[in-house]
Amino acid sequence: MIISVTVRDEAAAKRALARRCRRGNDRQMNAEPQLRRGTGADAYIAAEIYLRARHHAVPEIPPLAHPDDEVRQWMHRVLDEREAWLAVADDGTLLGLMVLDGDWVERPYMDPVWTGRGLGTRFVELAKQRKPGGLQLWTFVSNVRAQRFYERHGFTVEERTDGSGNEEKAPDLRYVWRPSAPEA
Repeated sequence: MIISVTVRDEAAAKRALARRCRRGNDRQMNAEPQLRRGTGADAYIAAEIYLRARHHAVPEIPPLAHPDDEVRQWMHRVLDEREAWLAVADDGTLLGLMVLDGDWVERPYMDPVWTGRGLGTRFVELAKQRKPGGLQLWTFVSNVRAQRFYERHGFTVEERTDGSGNEEKAPDLRYVWRPSAPEA
């Protein structure tokens, strides 16, 4: 069962999320999560994963530039308008999300409990399958773990900025992945 809520069900969704995302859920931790397309109906729970991951990552990455409630509203538009992918445990718990917008990989965030468990790799592999011509993404200069992850997966730094172009005003890197040229 996937938690799909509308804004009016927010209180119920918060209670369900708290019950379902406890660290001690062994069934959730041991099952192989499924990747599936997200929809606007998943927006609230996707926003909660995104917010939990972003807040947990501070100070490795800068704090969000927007209040949590704005992020929740924005996530509805993102899931309605873009190609969103969700990692979902067999009990329906949402574990991570990734959004593709053209060749851009956006918002690849995992529930902090699931970081380092292979979901990021599965999302990158899926993105490469969906966009075989190449991918690009931004990461903060301060996020060294993400840089190592993307470099392990064949991404290279294409651009460095002082952060003046992003909302957080933090230096960032644009990474690009290009498929290998076929051997002659």
